[in-house]
Amino acid sequence: MKKIIIIFSIILGSVNYSCRKEAQAPDCPSIELINHSDYRRFMMGFSTWAYALEVNAVTGTYSFIESHSEIYSEHIDNKIPWDSWINGTPLPIEFVSEIAGRKSRKLANKKLSLSVSLLNINRDDLATDFNDSLPLYNQLNDQHIIEAYTAHLQYLIEQLNPDFLIVGIEVNELLLHSAEKWAEYKLMMAEVRHKIELLYPELPLSESITLHSLFSAYKSGNQSYVNETLDYVNRLEFISISFYPFFNGLKNHNEFQEAFDFLHSRVTKPLAFVETGQLSEGLLIENMNLNISGDECTQKQYLETLCLNAFDKEYLYIIWWTHRDYDRLLDYFPEELKDLGRIWISNGLINEDGREKAAFNTWKKVRSYQYSGLD
Repeated sequence: MKKIIIIFSIILGSVNYSCRKEAQAPDCPSIELINHSDYRRFMMGFSTWAYALEVNAVTGTYSFIESHSEIYSEHIDNKIPWDSWINGTPLPIEFVSEIAGRKSRKLANKKLSLSVSLLNINRDDLATDFNDSLPLYNQLNDQHIIEAYTAHLQYLIEQLNPDFLIVGIEVNELLLHSAEKWAEYKLMMAEVRHKIELLYPELPLSESITLHSLFSAYKSGNQSYVNETLDYVNRLEFISISFYPFFNGLKNHNEFQEAFDFLHSRVTKPLAFVETGQLSEGLLIENMNLNISGDECTQKQYLETLCLNAFDKEYLYIIWWTHRDYDRLLDYFPEELKDLGRIWISNGLINEDGREKAAFNTWKKVRSYQYSGLD
């Protein structure tokens, strides 16, 4: 989803943007959260995306997750060491170091959702190798590609021991951007999932899709895309969702709920929101022709709507993308990536100065319901 993930991973392996902020959280109206006998069936957590590069920011992110979650996400949306898996050459040190770092910080007594991307950031081809090359292939379901990606997943599973595995990130974007590869992709992933299921029969598998793209297609009448995507994911063990409603211009409970209702009417398997977030302030990026409204009360209303649906439909879990605004991290990005990085910068439930936003009160309130779901 994010080119900034690549830069962040590389820097972490080897180891100002500013705007006006509210001095304190605004007093926002609340949606009444339904009492479910003081329990909930879904887990709540964050990704390990840190807000700065300092060691205390990285370790502090894990500490925050430990205090405010039952589950967390490691999100590997980066390069793939294709040459190593295909030809048996040594794994790149930056890859080994990155995974070793994540392993060393693994949180005991928390469930782990591991998301791994086969696709590049544009979601129109395979992710590149660490030297920026693509493996040679005739079709995505060439046997050497299947074997290499299976080996990649197996390595990550052995290192990180996840409780849920997302074997492909935002895969419906491939259908949008490279439709000619979609049939090959489905054949490839069917064989990859089969191999992983044989090796790890107790590990739940899924592939994530972008609800914002799917909902846009539904609203614009692109039913063939909607039908194909949902037919595909309804065959998976569970359905994993990536959703950033500000991409659809949604800004209140009724608009958020329309997207949820659309989703619920078309799925037949358990749901997990494996990454999601909402702006807490307006987003203006002239170079990308983006001008999206946002504020803390809208963010809070989205989180309330998400949690109400998680209660009602008994989601497996929800992962809020980032716990804290990462203004300090953005300073380290190349100029050509800073505009892209700004898109998600205000999605945190804590601002860059450490102040709790209005939505964080919702998070704490929902977590006060005792979790009574999966063992």
